[in-house]
Amino acid sequence: MRERIIELCKKWGADLVGFAPVSRFPEDSAVHKLMPEAKTVIGLGFRVLRGAYRGIEEGSTYYQYTTMGVENMEETVMPMVSVRLSMMLEEEGYSALPQRRHQQIMAEENSTNPEVAFDAVYRNRPQETQMDFQEAAVLCGLGEIGFHGALLTDEFGPFVRTCFVLTDMEIEATPVKEPHLCDQCGECVKGCPGKAIADDGKVDPWQCAVYYNGANGLKNPFMPPDAFQNFEDRVAIISGEAKVTPETARKILRNIYFYPPAQHAYQCSICGRACDMNCYIHLEEKGVLTKSFKTPFRKREEWSFDREDFE
Repeated sequence: MRERIIELCKKWGADLVGFAPVSRFPEDSAVHKLMPEAKTVIGLGFRVLRGAYRGIEEGSTYYQYTTMGVENMEETVMPMVSVRLSMMLEEEGYSALPQRRHQQIMAEENSTNPEVAFDAVYRNRPQETQMDFQEAAVLCGLGEIGFHGALLTDEFGPFVRTCFVLTDMEIEATPVKEPHLCDQCGECVKGCPGKAIADDGKVDPWQCAVYYNGANGLKNPFMPPDAFQNFEDRVAIISGEAKVTPETARKILRNIYFYPPAQHAYQCSICGRACDMNCYIHLEEKGVLTKSFKTPFRKREEWSFDREDFE
């Protein structure tokens, strides 16, 4: 049955499949509340197309990362595979509960999710229990957590998204991977266009949201020269030097109108997860990724507009 699950999930579109006994999860994990009778957590990993990131790397196409790399994955591809797997398990007489991340629910009172509109997030909802997806991915043997908190996999580095299925079927576990990819190089910190990642790897979600959405005009081909005219620190914002608070972040985000969002409240990413791209480039150059390509991800010197264009 284990091999059948792996075979079918990969046939349906998953790239990675791993299994963790519920006993691996801490006592306070949401897994125990979501399905108290669960015995196994099945982890499913899906690559985000390298070409979708390269459009932003080259400054040639932006919308496809958000629509095909985020929205379509979260709303169509991943739910379909997890539901089909759950149906197969239930046909065998076992209960199954698919788990996908709800992008608009947060337990924190004053945080945000850069991938969705900040005013579409329901905050301070600890009762709306969600799994810790990063923890579950590691415990299912899909990968390790990198310096900036991203899941890193042997095949695709950080270019991956995950969902899960809880089931009362006992399935042989996948070994947890020993961390070996992240070498604490700090390339993720350097890559962020808004300095949202501290030197210790901690990410400021509001700072991230502002620059994920394209507040850095030096890396945003859609920003007009007169952007943020009503902001005293407009040049600092545009050059990625401004330090935002939740309040100033909301104000800036309300004035980012340079590119339309996708559906389901997903914001169009202008940075394209620059932290992940820098991480991927580093891992590729080190030669540690098992999935290789005929050409390197970064083919030429990184481009940027001039600060003077906005002064």
